[in-house]
Amino acid sequence: MYLGVDEAGKGPVLGPMVAAAVLADPSTLPDDVDDSKRITPARRESIDAAIREADRVAVGVAFVEPAEIDRPDTDMNTLTVRGQARAVRAALDGSLAAGLDEPIRVVADAGDTSESRFARRLAEFVADPGDDTADTDIPAVDVAAAHGADEDDPIVGAASIVAKVARDERMATIDADYLAYDGVGSGYPSDPTTRSFLRAYVDDHGDVPDCARRSWATCDDVLAAAEQAGLDEF
Repeated sequence: MYLGVDEAGKGPVLGPMVAAAVLADPSTLPDDVDDSKRITPARRESIDAAIREADRVAVGVAFVEPAEIDRPDTDMNTLTVRGQARAVRAALDGSLAAGLDEPIRVVADAGDTSESRFARRLAEFVADPGDDTADTDIPAVDVAAAHGADEDDPIVGAASIVAKVARDERMATIDADYLAYDGVGSGYPSDPTTRSFLRAYVDDHGDVPDCARRSWATCDDVLAAAEQAGLDEF
C-alpha cells in the first residue's frame, strides 16, 4: 500500500486547480485505472465512485482557487506542490494511514521540469504546509516524483481520475451559476465557448467573473478588446 498524488486543471482560465491523493493497494483498484485524460468522462465517474467506496482506501482532495492562483507572490510550480501537499495530508489524516509503517511511500506526478526538485519540495510542504492544516499530525513520508506517473503508476492514475472528476463537478457548479449565458465551457483558453462566455460577461459587467484567473493572458485579451470596442464607439 502506498499513496499516489496528481492534479487537474493547471491551464484553464476558469475554475480551480484540483489536487487529489489516493492511499491504496493497487490490487484494490479497477483494472482499467489510467491517466484521466485517456478515459471517457462516464468511465472516470464510475472509477471515482469505485475508489471512494472501496475498503482500505483513503482519498484526499484539495482545491487551489483562482484568487490564490492570481496572487503575485507565487507561481504555478509552487501552487502545484502546495495543492498536492494539501491532498496528501488530507489522505493521510485518518485511521488507514495511522495503521501503516512509516515512512509512507508517496509517488507524485511531477509538476516541475526537475523530478527530484519537485519530490523534495513536495516532501517539505507535506511536513510543513504553512497553512491552517499545519496543526494536523500526519505520518512521515518518503516522496518520489516522475513525469508521466499518471500513465505509468496505477495509484497516481487513480489520483488523476479523482482530481479530474472533482474539477469537472466544480465546473458544472460554475456553469450553473451563470445560467444567463450559453454555458462557460471547459474553462480552457482554447475552448470557443469559454472565450465567448468571458467576452459576453465582460461586455455586461466591465470585468471578468470571480471564477476567472484574472492573471491569465486570456483575461487580459478579453478586457483589452472590450476597452478598445468602447473607445471605437466614440
